[in-house]
Amino acid sequence: MSSRSGTKKSLFSTPASAYYLILGTVSILSVFGVVMVLSASSVRAMNESGNSFAIAIRQVVYLGISIFLAWLAMNLKERLWVPQARLALIASIFFLLLPQVPGIGISVGGNTNWIGFGGFSLQPSEFAKFAMILWCALMMRNLQESVNPLPKLLPGMAIVMALILVGKDLGTALVVGGIFLSVLFVAGISIKRILLLSAVLIIGAIILIASNQTRLNRFAAFSNPFSEENYKSAGWQQAHSIMGLASGGAFGTGLGSGKQKWGSLPEAHTDFIFSVIGEELGLLGTLAVLSLYALLILAIFRVAIRANKPFDKYVLVGIGSWIAIQVVMNIGSVISLMPVVGVTLPLISYGGSSLISTFLAIGYVLGVMKRDPAIIEEIRNRKVK
Repeated sequence: MSSRSGTKKSLFSTPASAYYLILGTVSILSVFGVVMVLSASSVRAMNESGNSFAIAIRQVVYLGISIFLAWLAMNLKERLWVPQARLALIASIFFLLLPQVPGIGISVGGNTNWIGFGGFSLQPSEFAKFAMILWCALMMRNLQESVNPLPKLLPGMAIVMALILVGKDLGTALVVGGIFLSVLFVAGISIKRILLLSAVLIIGAIILIASNQTRLNRFAAFSNPFSEENYKSAGWQQAHSIMGLASGGAFGTGLGSGKQKWGSLPEAHTDFIFSVIGEELGLLGTLAVLSLYALLILAIFRVAIRANKPFDKYVLVGIGSWIAIQVVMNIGSVISLMPVVGVTLPLISYGGSSLISTFLAIGYVLGVMKRDPAIIEEIRNRKVK
Protein backbone atom coordinates (compact mmCIF):
# COMPACT_ATOMS: atom_id res chain seq x y z
CA MET A 1 0.00 0.00 0.00
CA SER A 2 1.39 3.38 -0.96
CA SER A 3 1.96 6.07 1.61
CA ARG A 4 -0.54 8.27 -0.22
CA SER A 5 -3.38 5.77 0.01
CA GLY A 6 -2.57 5.02 3.63
CA THR A 7 -2.72 8.66 4.71
CA LYS A 8 -5.98 9.75 6.26
CA LYS A 9 -7.29 13.01 4.92
CA SER A 10 -9.01 15.34 7.37
CA LEU A 11 -11.87 17.72 6.61
CA PHE A 12 -9.28 20.52 6.36
CA SER A 13 -6.53 18.56 4.62
CA THR A 14 -5.77 21.44 2.22
CA PRO A 15 -5.58 25.22 2.82
CA ALA A 16 -8.63 25.93 0.61
CA SER A 17 -10.88 23.30 2.23
CA ALA A 18 -12.30 25.82 4.71
CA TYR A 19 -12.94 28.28 1.86
CA TYR A 20 -15.11 25.82 -0.05
CA LEU A 21 -16.75 24.60 3.16
CA ILE A 22 -17.78 28.13 4.14
CA LEU A 23 -19.07 28.88 0.64
CA GLY A 24 -21.00 25.62 0.59
CA THR A 25 -22.59 25.83 4.04
CA VAL A 26 -23.54 29.50 3.68
CA SER A 27 -25.09 28.83 0.26
CA ILE A 28 -27.09 25.85 1.50
CA LEU A 29 -28.27 27.58 4.69
CA SER A 30 -29.28 30.74 2.79
CA VAL A 31 -31.24 28.96 0.05
CA PHE A 32 -32.79 26.66 2.64
CA GLY A 33 -33.67 29.75 4.66
CA VAL A 34 -35.65 31.21 1.75
CA VAL A 35 -37.55 27.93 1.35
CA MET A 36 -38.37 27.76 5.06
CA VAL A 37 -39.32 31.45 5.23
CA LEU A 38 -41.78 30.79 2.39
CA SER A 39 -43.24 27.83 4.23
CA ALA A 40 -43.34 29.51 7.64
CA SER A 41 -44.69 32.89 6.43
CA SER A 42 -47.17 31.90 3.72
CA VAL A 43 -50.21 31.97 6.02
CA ARG A 44 -49.28 35.31 7.58
CA ALA A 45 -48.39 36.83 4.20
CA MET A 46 -51.74 35.75 2.75
CA ASN A 47 -53.61 37.32 5.66
CA GLU A 48 -51.65 40.58 5.51
CA SER A 49 -51.30 41.16 1.77
CA GLY A 50 -53.30 38.52 -0.06
CA ASN A 51 -50.08 37.10 -1.50
CA SER A 52 -48.60 34.06 0.24
CA PHE A 53 -45.22 34.73 -1.43
CA ALA A 54 -44.90 38.36 -0.27
CA ILE A 55 -42.60 37.83 2.74
CA ALA A 56 -40.48 35.22 0.95
CA ILE A 57 -40.02 37.56 -2.03
CA ARG A 58 -38.68 40.24 0.32
CA GLN A 59 -36.28 37.66 1.76
CA VAL A 60 -35.02 36.87 -1.76
CA VAL A 61 -34.41 40.59 -2.33
CA TYR A 62 -32.54 40.81 0.99
CA LEU A 63 -30.48 37.79 -0.01
CA GLY A 64 -29.54 39.40 -3.33
CA ILE A 65 -28.42 42.58 -1.54
CA SER A 66 -26.54 40.51 1.03
CA ILE A 67 -24.63 38.55 -1.61
CA PHE A 68 -23.61 41.76 -3.39
CA LEU A 69 -22.38 43.39 -0.17
CA ALA A 70 -20.57 40.20 0.84
CA TRP A 71 -18.79 40.27 -2.53
CA LEU A 72 -17.75 43.88 -1.89
CA ALA A 73 -16.52 42.98 1.61
CA MET A 74 -14.61 39.99 0.27
CA ASN A 75 -12.82 42.14 -2.30
CA LEU A 76 -12.22 45.18 -0.09
CA LYS A 77 -8.49 45.76 0.20
CA GLU A 78 -6.94 44.85 3.52
CA ARG A 79 -5.65 48.36 4.19
CA LEU A 80 -9.20 49.77 3.96
CA TRP A 81 -10.58 47.66 6.82
CA VAL A 82 -8.58 49.47 9.51
CA PRO A 83 -10.17 52.90 8.82
CA GLN A 84 -13.58 51.19 8.96
CA ALA A 85 -12.66 49.68 12.31
CA ARG A 86 -11.56 53.07 13.69
CA LEU A 87 -14.96 54.57 12.82
CA ALA A 88 -16.95 51.52 13.96
CA LEU A 89 -17.52 52.65 17.55
CA ILE A 90 -18.65 56.17 16.61
CA ALA A 91 -20.86 54.84 13.80
CA SER A 92 -22.44 52.26 16.12
CA ILE A 93 -23.24 54.85 18.77
CA PHE A 94 -24.74 57.23 16.19
CA PHE A 95 -26.99 54.64 14.56
CA LEU A 96 -28.02 53.10 17.88
CA LEU A 97 -29.24 56.53 18.99
CA LEU A 98 -31.50 56.94 15.95
CA PRO A 99 -34.25 54.51 17.10
CA GLN A 100 -34.84 56.81 20.08
CA VAL A 101 -35.43 59.85 17.82
CA PRO A 102 -39.16 60.59 17.36
CA GLY A 103 -40.24 60.16 13.77
CA ILE A 104 -37.31 57.88 12.97
CA GLY A 105 -37.48 55.15 15.58
CA ILE A 106 -39.95 52.29 15.22
CA SER A 107 -41.24 50.07 18.01
CA VAL A 108 -41.61 46.36 17.15
CA GLY A 109 -42.78 43.83 19.71
CA GLY A 110 -42.22 46.29 22.54
CA ASN A 111 -38.60 46.96 21.50
CA THR A 112 -37.64 50.38 20.14
CA ASN A 113 -34.63 49.24 18.15
CA TRP A 114 -35.65 49.91 14.55
CA ILE A 115 -35.38 52.95 12.30
CA GLY A 116 -37.68 53.57 9.37
CA PHE A 117 -38.01 55.89 6.38
CA GLY A 118 -41.23 55.34 4.48
CA GLY A 119 -41.46 51.64 3.72
CA PHE A 120 -37.79 51.02 4.53
CA SER A 121 -36.74 49.78 7.97
CA LEU A 122 -33.41 48.85 9.52
CA GLN A 123 -32.20 47.39 12.81
CA PRO A 124 -28.94 49.17 13.74
CA SER A 125 -28.10 46.73 16.54
CA GLU A 126 -27.60 43.94 13.97
CA PHE A 127 -24.87 45.94 12.24
CA ALA A 128 -23.40 47.01 15.58
CA LYS A 129 -22.39 43.37 16.18
CA PHE A 130 -19.99 43.33 13.22
CA ALA A 131 -18.91 46.92 13.80
CA MET A 132 -17.94 46.22 17.40
CA ILE A 133 -16.03 43.10 16.35
CA LEU A 134 -13.95 45.29 14.01
CA TRP A 135 -13.40 47.94 16.69
CA CYS A 136 -12.43 45.40 19.38
CA ALA A 137 -10.05 43.66 16.97
CA LEU A 138 -8.31 46.94 16.15
CA MET A 139 -8.04 47.93 19.81
CA MET A 140 -6.68 44.54 20.81
CA ARG A 141 -4.13 44.68 18.01
CA ASN A 142 -2.99 48.13 19.07
CA LEU A 143 -2.88 47.20 22.75
CA GLN A 144 -1.05 43.88 22.42
CA GLU A 145 1.80 45.06 24.62
CA SER A 146 -0.51 46.54 27.23
CA VAL A 147 -0.63 44.73 30.57
CA ASN A 148 -4.36 45.40 30.95
CA PRO A 149 -6.17 46.78 27.86
CA LEU A 150 -9.62 46.45 29.46
CA PRO A 151 -9.83 50.07 30.73
CA LYS A 152 -9.65 51.26 27.12
CA LEU A 153 -12.08 48.64 25.79
CA LEU A 154 -14.79 48.51 28.44
CA PRO A 155 -16.18 52.07 28.10
CA GLY A 156 -16.88 51.65 24.38
CA MET A 157 -18.50 48.25 24.82
CA ALA A 158 -20.51 49.47 27.81
CA ILE A 159 -21.89 52.44 25.84
CA VAL A 160 -22.92 50.26 22.88
CA MET A 161 -24.57 47.63 25.10
CA ALA A 162 -26.34 50.36 27.09
CA LEU A 163 -27.75 51.90 23.89
CA ILE A 164 -28.97 48.48 22.74
CA LEU A 165 -30.64 48.02 26.13
CA VAL A 166 -32.31 51.43 25.86
CA GLY A 167 -34.19 49.86 22.95
CA LYS A 168 -35.12 46.97 25.31
CA ASP A 169 -33.23 44.41 23.22
CA LEU A 170 -31.63 42.25 25.92
CA GLY A 171 -30.98 39.35 23.55
CA THR A 172 -28.77 41.37 21.20
CA ALA A 173 -26.96 42.96 24.15
CA LEU A 174 -26.11 39.48 25.46
CA VAL A 175 -24.85 38.43 22.02
CA VAL A 176 -22.57 41.51 21.87
CA GLY A 177 -21.33 40.78 25.39
CA GLY A 178 -20.58 37.17 24.48
CA ILE A 179 -18.65 38.25 21.38
CA PHE A 180 -16.60 40.66 23.48
CA LEU A 181 -15.68 37.94 25.99
CA SER A 182 -14.64 35.53 23.23
CA VAL A 183 -12.30 38.11 21.65
CA LEU A 184 -10.79 38.85 25.06
CA PHE A 185 -10.18 35.14 25.62
CA VAL A 186 -8.31 34.74 22.32
CA ALA A 187 -6.35 37.93 23.00
CA GLY A 188 -4.91 36.33 26.11
CA ILE A 189 -6.76 38.29 28.79
CA SER A 190 -6.53 36.41 32.08
CA ILE A 191 -9.29 33.90 32.82
CA LYS A 192 -9.89 35.61 36.17
CA ARG A 193 -10.78 38.90 34.46
CA ILE A 194 -12.97 37.14 31.88
CA LEU A 195 -14.83 35.24 34.60
CA LEU A 196 -15.32 38.49 36.50
CA LEU A 197 -16.75 40.20 33.42
CA SER A 198 -18.96 37.16 32.76
CA ALA A 199 -20.30 37.38 36.31
CA VAL A 200 -21.03 41.09 35.86
CA LEU A 201 -22.83 40.32 32.58
CA ILE A 202 -24.93 37.57 34.20
CA ILE A 203 -25.80 39.70 37.24
CA GLY A 204 -26.73 42.59 34.96
CA ALA A 205 -28.98 40.30 32.91
CA ILE A 206 -30.68 39.03 36.07
CA ILE A 207 -31.32 42.59 37.26
CA LEU A 208 -32.75 43.57 33.87
CA ILE A 209 -35.00 40.51 33.84
CA ALA A 210 -36.23 41.15 37.37
CA SER A 211 -36.96 44.81 36.62
CA ASN A 212 -39.16 44.12 33.58
CA GLN A 213 -42.45 42.25 33.98
CA THR A 214 -42.47 40.85 30.45
CA ARG A 215 -38.95 39.45 30.80
CA LEU A 216 -39.75 38.15 34.26
CA ASN A 217 -42.83 36.33 32.94
CA ARG A 218 -40.77 34.77 30.14
CA PHE A 219 -38.11 33.68 32.59
CA ALA A 220 -40.71 32.13 34.89
CA ALA A 221 -42.44 30.36 31.99
CA PHE A 222 -39.60 28.76 30.05
CA SER A 223 -39.03 25.83 32.44
CA ASN A 224 -42.70 24.81 32.28
CA PRO A 225 -44.52 26.52 29.40
CA PHE A 226 -47.38 23.99 29.54
CA SER A 227 -48.50 24.85 33.05
CA GLU A 228 -52.02 26.30 33.29
CA GLU A 229 -50.68 29.68 34.34
CA ASN A 230 -47.96 29.93 31.68
CA TYR A 231 -49.62 28.29 28.68
CA LYS A 232 -52.11 31.11 28.08
CA SER A 233 -49.58 33.88 28.64
CA ALA A 234 -45.77 34.00 28.52
CA GLY A 235 -45.37 30.28 27.82
CA TRP A 236 -47.65 30.19 24.77
CA GLN A 237 -44.91 30.67 22.18
CA GLN A 238 -42.53 28.08 23.60
CA ALA A 239 -45.35 25.60 24.27
CA HIS A 240 -46.44 25.67 20.63
CA SER A 241 -42.84 25.59 19.49
CA ILE A 242 -42.34 22.33 21.40
CA MET A 243 -45.64 20.99 20.00
CA GLY A 244 -44.37 21.63 16.50
CA LEU A 245 -41.04 19.95 17.13
CA ALA A 246 -42.71 16.97 18.80
CA SER A 247 -45.26 16.45 16.04
CA GLY A 248 -42.52 16.33 13.40
CA GLY A 249 -41.12 13.02 14.59
CA ALA A 250 -38.08 11.64 12.81
CA PHE A 251 -38.91 12.70 9.24
CA GLY A 252 -41.43 15.51 9.65
CA THR A 253 -44.95 16.08 8.40
CA GLY A 254 -43.70 17.29 5.02
CA LEU A 255 -42.50 20.63 3.72
CA GLY A 256 -45.31 23.19 3.88
CA SER A 257 -47.67 20.98 5.89
CA GLY A 258 -46.91 22.31 9.39
CA LYS A 259 -49.89 23.30 11.52
CA GLN A 260 -48.39 25.58 14.19
CA LYS A 261 -47.68 28.38 11.70
CA TRP A 262 -51.43 28.76 11.13
CA GLY A 263 -51.66 31.17 14.04
CA SER A 264 -50.61 29.16 17.08
CA LEU A 265 -46.89 29.97 16.78
CA PRO A 266 -46.08 33.71 16.76
CA GLU A 267 -42.98 34.80 14.77
CA ALA A 268 -42.84 31.44 12.98
CA HIS A 269 -40.76 32.89 10.12
CA THR A 270 -38.31 34.81 12.33
CA ASP A 271 -37.31 33.82 15.86
CA PHE A 272 -39.11 30.44 15.83
CA ILE A 273 -38.35 29.19 12.33
CA PHE A 274 -36.34 26.28 13.78
CA SER A 275 -39.60 24.91 15.22
CA VAL A 276 -41.17 24.96 11.74
CA ILE A 277 -38.12 23.09 10.43
CA GLY A 278 -38.55 20.45 13.12
CA GLU A 279 -42.27 20.09 12.48
CA GLU A 280 -42.06 19.84 8.70
CA LEU A 281 -38.69 18.13 8.21
CA GLY A 282 -38.44 16.28 11.50
CA LEU A 283 -35.44 15.36 13.59
CA LEU A 284 -33.50 14.62 10.40
CA GLY A 285 -34.00 18.19 9.19
CA THR A 286 -32.99 19.80 12.46
CA LEU A 287 -29.87 17.63 12.73
CA ALA A 288 -28.91 18.55 9.16
CA VAL A 289 -29.22 22.26 10.00
CA LEU A 290 -27.18 21.84 13.19
CA SER A 291 -24.50 19.95 11.23
CA LEU A 292 -24.26 22.74 8.67
CA TYR A 293 -23.85 25.33 11.42
CA ALA A 294 -21.20 23.20 13.13
CA LEU A 295 -19.24 22.91 9.88
CA LEU A 296 -19.52 26.65 9.19
CA ILE A 297 -18.40 27.67 12.69
CA LEU A 298 -15.60 25.10 12.70
CA ALA A 299 -14.38 26.36 9.32
CA ILE A 300 -14.35 30.00 10.49
CA PHE A 301 -12.34 29.10 13.59
CA ARG A 302 -10.02 27.08 11.39
CA VAL A 303 -9.40 30.20 9.29
CA ALA A 304 -8.77 32.15 12.51
CA ILE A 305 -6.13 29.63 13.60
CA ARG A 306 -4.42 29.91 10.22
CA ALA A 307 -4.51 33.73 10.12
CA ASN A 308 -1.09 35.26 10.74
CA LYS A 309 -2.23 38.82 11.47
CA PRO A 310 -3.66 39.66 14.91
CA PHE A 311 -6.37 41.95 13.52
CA ASP A 312 -7.69 39.22 11.21
CA LYS A 313 -7.49 36.61 13.95
CA TYR A 314 -9.54 38.68 16.40
CA VAL A 315 -12.17 39.56 13.78
CA LEU A 316 -12.53 35.93 12.69
CA VAL A 317 -12.91 34.70 16.26
CA GLY A 318 -15.52 37.39 16.86
CA ILE A 319 -17.49 36.37 13.77
CA GLY A 320 -17.35 32.66 14.60
CA SER A 321 -18.42 33.36 18.19
CA TRP A 322 -21.23 35.65 17.02
CA ILE A 323 -22.78 32.93 14.83
CA ALA A 324 -22.25 30.23 17.47
CA ILE A 325 -23.74 32.30 20.33
CA GLN A 326 -26.74 33.36 18.30
CA VAL A 327 -27.48 29.82 17.10
CA VAL A 328 -27.33 28.53 20.69
CA MET A 329 -29.55 31.35 21.99
CA ASN A 330 -32.13 30.99 19.23
CA ILE A 331 -32.43 27.22 19.40
CA GLY A 332 -32.28 27.33 23.21
CA SER A 333 -35.38 29.53 23.16
CA VAL A 334 -37.14 27.35 20.59
CA ILE A 335 -36.68 24.13 22.60
CA SER A 336 -37.36 25.94 25.92
CA LEU A 337 -33.92 25.46 27.44
CA MET A 338 -33.79 29.20 28.05
CA PRO A 339 -36.24 32.13 28.05
CA VAL A 340 -37.29 33.74 24.78
CA VAL A 341 -34.56 36.26 23.96
CA GLY A 342 -35.71 37.42 20.54
CA VAL A 343 -32.67 36.71 18.36
CA THR A 344 -32.84 35.32 14.84
CA LEU A 345 -31.39 32.09 13.50
CA PRO A 346 -28.45 33.27 11.34
CA LEU A 347 -28.88 32.94 7.55
CA ILE A 348 -32.26 31.20 7.90
CA SER A 349 -34.67 33.50 9.76
CA TYR A 350 -36.50 36.23 7.88
CA GLY A 351 -35.00 39.69 8.20
CA GLY A 352 -32.92 42.00 6.04
CA SER A 353 -30.77 43.56 8.77
CA SER A 354 -29.76 40.20 10.22
CA LEU A 355 -29.08 38.63 6.82
CA ILE A 356 -27.08 41.57 5.43
CA SER A 357 -24.91 41.99 8.55
CA THR A 358 -24.16 38.26 8.65
CA PHE A 359 -23.21 38.21 4.97
CA LEU A 360 -20.92 41.20 5.46
CA ALA A 361 -19.11 39.22 8.15
CA ILE A 362 -18.91 36.15 5.90
CA GLY A 363 -17.51 38.38 3.15
CA TYR A 364 -14.76 39.46 5.51
CA VAL A 365 -13.92 35.81 6.30
CA LEU A 366 -13.70 34.93 2.62
CA GLY A 367 -11.60 38.04 2.00
CA VAL A 368 -9.03 36.92 4.58
CA MET A 369 -8.80 33.56 2.84
CA LYS A 370 -8.43 35.13 -0.59
CA ARG A 371 -5.42 37.06 0.71
CA ASP A 372 -3.71 33.79 1.67
CA PRO A 373 -1.19 32.85 -1.09
CA ALA A 374 -1.54 29.09 -0.47
CA ILE A 375 -5.32 29.24 -0.77
CA ILE A 376 -5.17 31.42 -3.90
CA GLU A 377 -2.78 28.95 -5.53
CA GLU A 378 -4.96 25.97 -4.67
CA ILE A 379 -8.10 27.67 -6.01
CA ARG A 380 -6.30 28.50 -9.26
CA ASN A 381 -5.04 24.93 -9.62
CA ARG A 382 -8.55 23.56 -9.12
CA LYS A 383 -9.92 25.91 -11.78
CA VAL A 384 -7.25 24.74 -14.23
CA LYS A 385 -8.17 21.10 -13.59
